[in-house]
This record gives sequence, structure tokens and C-alpha cells, in this order.
Amino acid sequence: MSWFDNVKSPKLKISKKATTEAQVVSPGNLWKKCISCSEIIQESKLHEAHQVCPYCEHHFRLGVRERIELLIDKGTFEYFADNLTTIDPLNFTDKKSYKSRLEAEHLKTGLLDGTICGVGKMNGRDVALAVMNFNFMGGSMGVVTGEKIAYTFDKAYELKIPAIVVSASGGARMQEGILSLMQMAKTSAARGRLKNAGIPYISLITDPTTGGVAASFALLGDVNIAEPKALIGFAGPRVIEQTIRQVLPEGFQRAEFLRSHGFVDRIVHRHKLKEEIVFFADMFLPRQVGV
Repeated sequence: MSWFDNVKSPKLKISKKATTEAQVVSPGNLWKKCISCSEIIQESKLHEAHQVCPYCEHHFRLGVRERIELLIDKGTFEYFADNLTTIDPLNFTDKKSYKSRLEAEHLKTGLLDGTICGVGKMNGRDVALAVMNFNFMGGSMGVVTGEKIAYTFDKAYELKIPAIVVSASGGARMQEGILSLMQMAKTSAARGRLKNAGIPYISLITDPTTGGVAASFALLGDVNIAEPKALIGFAGPRVIEQTIRQVLPEGFQRAEFLRSHGFVDRIVHRHKLKEEIVFFADMFLPRQVGV
């Protein structure tokens, strides 16, 4: 049974406009209020700063297109597997049908799925890159996202280039049930093949990365890099507190807490991410002379 379709002529064009987290904005989207320091920022200035507040350094969520622009050398990114879309394998319906939810997400984001992947160059170095989009059903991992992440690892294995995955997810997609949970094993196995071949995998963990994504490929990198104050964990803090009936430590499940407990290796400011990733890629897999 096929769990997704290869759409040869999608009716929906993939939008080139990045989508970012919803914030308080002024009419015309000219200004945005920082949710951390409450300063009012010009939207144009925020865009120039890659969605980092110039007053308090708060990192707003970044859309997939903006993320690719931030990390990949201009004009070098080649998309693959961008025609895959789920076929609703379980015929799932809760308050509304899964198909109608997907149609709404397609219209909102202009994407067939919440993950974009491809190959490109970072400071002249070839890499395989997958970027998850939290604005598409909370970045949830269904069979298509699992296929794309695994394909990114397989492409890195085939071309002998570093693999980079940018995670932003609420976890497994409930509308695909056990098929979604199977993607944890599938992506982890593909990552394991990279490890056995000595090909580096660098995981970039952004806000938020939770559930089955955090429990599989997101924390399996040779180097796990997080953005400042990113929420990272399996269950949410409120769920854990209600379960164990205890108050959690301050900053629990934030990137800084995970670094102090050994789950995250580096916390890197967004403006320095590209330089940092290339440094580790070169360290694990030195470039050939002249490349």
C-alpha cells in the first residue's frame, strides 16, 4: 500500500513566501511586537535581521524559505521530493476530516507537505538539507515528512556529503496513527547508515521540537545545535507537571537546560549558524583539495 502520492502536476504552486509564527502585528504588517521584551519593531528591520529582535535577541520562528536563504548559498539549492503528498491512509476524521485539514494547510502555506528538502552549497560546500515547517500542521511528522527526512539522509549517503536537518515540530501526526510513529524507526535507521559510513549529520533544533521528532532524528546528530531558548523535549512541561505532580525546574526543556544536561552540544545565535555548521561539516568530513 502506498502511503503518499507523487503529484506530477500539482494544482497548488509552492509559495516562495516564507511563513513565520503568528505575532501581534500592525495593519499592513509594518510593525511587530516582540513577545519577549514588548518592543515594537519594524517588520522590514526584523526581516533584515532574520527574525531576531534587535533589542533582546529573541529568536522568532523562521519560515522554511527564510531558513533556506539563511543557510544555503544563493541560487544553489535544488529541491527534491517536493511533489510528495499524503493520501490520508487511515481515512481519519475527528472534528473534521483529515483531508479537509490538509486542504486548509495547502491553501495557507502553498505547500504540499510541511517539510522541504534538497541539496545545495553552504560556503561552497555541498550539503543535503531538510527543513521542517511548523506552520504546516504544527510541523507534525507524517509518512511524507518521514520519507523526506530519510531521503535526505540517503542522498547524503549517495553523494558522500554532510546531512543537515532543521527540526521544528510538535511531534508525530496523530491523523496518521501508527504509520506516523513508524517514521521514528525509519528515519533513525537511515541516520544510522550515515553514521556507519562516517558521513556527518548535523542536527539544528529550533523552537519548538517535541514528541516523536525529538525522540528520533532530531537528537541523533553527530552535533546537536540549538537556537537560543528553543523548546526541546518529548511531552510538554505542563503535561509532565500534571503527570508527576511536581513543579519543574526553571527553564526546563529549554535549549540552555538541555545543554547543561548533555542533550545539546551547542547553542548558536541565528546569525552565526551557517558559519558554525560549516565548521563542524569540515571537521567531520574535510573537503577535498580545491573544493
